[in-house]
Amino acid sequence: MNCFGLTDRGVTRQENQDSFLIEDCEKASCSILALCDGMGGANAGGLASELSAKAFVNHVYHHLSTFPTRISDYPRVMSDACDEANGVAYAYSQFGDHLTGMGTTLVAAVLRRNGTGYVLNVGDSRAYQMHRRSLKQISRDHSLVEELVEAGIINAEQARHHPQKNVITRALGSDKEVEADIFSVNLTLGDSLLLCSDGLSNIVPEEEIAAVLMDSDDAESACRDLMELALSRGAPDNVTIIVWKR
Repeated sequence: MNCFGLTDRGVTRQENQDSFLIEDCEKASCSILALCDGMGGANAGGLASELSAKAFVNHVYHHLSTFPTRISDYPRVMSDACDEANGVAYAYSQFGDHLTGMGTTLVAAVLRRNGTGYVLNVGDSRAYQMHRRSLKQISRDHSLVEELVEAGIINAEQARHHPQKNVITRALGSDKEVEADIFSVNLTLGDSLLLCSDGLSNIVPEEEIAAVLMDSDDAESACRDLMELALSRGAPDNVTIIVWKR
């Protein structure tokens, strides 16, 4: 198992409002990953993403390193951590007009050394599993275009180019309460888990992401190659990538 993460402001943005954290919890023999894509004027989005990533990881790490925890309890721990992160972001959004409207996506994972674990997401930052030669999106986008696809109004290709593709329907910090989706995962030897902001998924097609993950020997080279691809395509948004390889 190896893990690596990268973030870049992209080609056109003046600041980076993405944040990520990777924490190894030796006591629970697991990795804790969190990636956030902030939104809001001035520095509000960056603050929301940084605070939320830290709050989520700190909550999970404290619980798993302090209490004996079965893997079946991970969803509850992660859900509580998401509530904690949302509460922190929401509280800060009330501190002044300059912070009104701040919020962030969250995609996170807790993975044991044997590849079993869970993924949580709020918003449209994504989690993918690379298994053999197949790339599968694990997370579900909480976005307007995803709702249109599910309703059969547009197809997946139309969603990629929809003018409102960046409109999300859930975010941390927007309301006092937020609902997250949680998915179980099982990575076999040779598999990869990719967490990314939409700065990658909006500009690099899934077949190219899959090719990079297949050809990369380790997590660091996969991250660097994916980042290079995004930047070479003009990267109009912040780009953040975490890869966990088993």
